[in-house]
Order: sequence, then C-alpha cells, then structure tokens
Amino acid sequence: MEQFLQGFPIFLLIFCRITSFFVVAPIFSSRNLPTTFKIGLGFMISLIVFLTYGLKQTIVPDAEFILAIIREVMAGVLLGFVAYLFFTVVQTAGAFIDLQMGFGMANVIDPMTGASAPLMGNFKFMIASLIFLSINGHHFLLSALMRSYEWIPLSNELFGRIYEGSISDFIVKTFAETFLLAFQMAAPLVVAMFLTDVGLGFLARTAPQYNVFVIGIPIKIIVGLLMLAIMMPGLITIFEHLFTQLFNALEELFGIVQGPVT
Repeated sequence: MEQFLQGFPIFLLIFCRITSFFVVAPIFSSRNLPTTFKIGLGFMISLIVFLTYGLKQTIVPDAEFILAIIREVMAGVLLGFVAYLFFTVVQTAGAFIDLQMGFGMANVIDPMTGASAPLMGNFKFMIASLIFLSINGHHFLLSALMRSYEWIPLSNELFGRIYEGSISDFIVKTFAETFLLAFQMAAPLVVAMFLTDVGLGFLARTAPQYNVFVIGIPIKIIVGLLMLAIMMPGLITIFEHLFTQLFNALEELFGIVQGPVT
C-alpha cells in the first residue's frame, strides 16, 4: 500500500499527459476510434512509461500537485497540437484549391474530425492519413510521446517557458510555416486556375457571344481535376516532406520545453 501511494501520483501525471495528447493528436483523436480504446491505449502506454521511467521519480502530493497535473495536461495538448497543425496543412491547401475550382460552397462533414471540410481538403487528408499510417507515422508519434519524458521530465519548466514567451513564439512560427506549406502545396493548382481565368477573360473580350459564366465553371473543374491527377504521383514526396517537418517541429519543441535533467 505504501508503494502504491508513492507511485500513484507519478502514474497519474504520466496518464494525464498521454491521454491529453490523444485528445488532440492526429489519427488518435479521430472520432472513428472508440473512446474506450483511446483510454485503454493511454493506460497501457502510461503503465509502460511508469515502469521504465516513473519508478525513478519521487513526487510529494501536496498542494502543488494540482499545478503539476495542469502542467502535464498542457504539455500533452501542446505536443498533440503541434502534430495536428501539420495535418491542417492539407485541409488549408484543399480550401485554397476548392475556392479556385468552384467547390468552395460544397463543403462536407469530415467523419474523422466532425467538422466541415473542403472536398479537395478532405480527399487529400484521407491520402495523407493513409501515407502517414503506411510509413508507420503513428508509431513515430507514440515513440516521440514516450521519449518526451527524457526531454521534458515531470519536473519540466513549462510555466516558465510560457511566461518567457518562447512557447508562443514557437507556435506562431510553426503556424506561419504550416500556412506557407499549405500555400506551396496548393500553388500549382491555384496558378493553373488563375491562368484559366485569364484565358476565359481573353475569350470574353475576343468572342463576346460565348457566355463565360456558363462555360467557365465546368472548364475550371476539368482543368483542376486534370492538374490534380498530374500531381497525384508527387503527393507522396510532398507528404513525406510534410511529416519530416512535423517531427523536426516536435524535436524543436522538446528543446524549448526541456527542463532540468533529473
């Protein structure tokens, strides 16, 4: 009983970080995964981390323990949010494409997130998820989560880093980077749609008898789908670069939040 009382606070802190990570992280936060599975997976991973790392730790469950729980929840949410930011790149790029192709009003409900998503964004998000699973990206996420205790121990200085502003600077920089990646991913189709609009403008000036508003929409859809088919073989390379940036961002976050070595 004494060993249980000593180890339970440490296990609770570990469980809070891991379950909060699953609430936000891509793939694991999908609504298609049952809640019982997420809780069970979080419990098993927490148990493994506790047996390998937590047995060496000592924590006094005093009034500061509540702040420690909040700190661990924030650490897990922060790790999951950084990973999720890079998956929103696909949705943002799809929104750019849909706006140019004329699909902007035809948003659908994404069953994985429960939110409204653009058609092309939803399509690319499914491809990105399949590629992420095929390269065992979910294993790398779990490995990064378990190794986070080597970089961000239970005695981390997350509140101090937030007060210094380094976390805010990192999130703003990461958001800007993901927005740039989204624009780069959508750039070929956006440029093709722009050139199509230019061509339709010349057509309207040289042949006024053609109703550009009637023929323009199907032409833009056809051009957009053809460009998408041409870009499909290169999506694997694009997504691999995207996932590389994801894990580099997580490593940078570990370096920022890293507390004193215990």
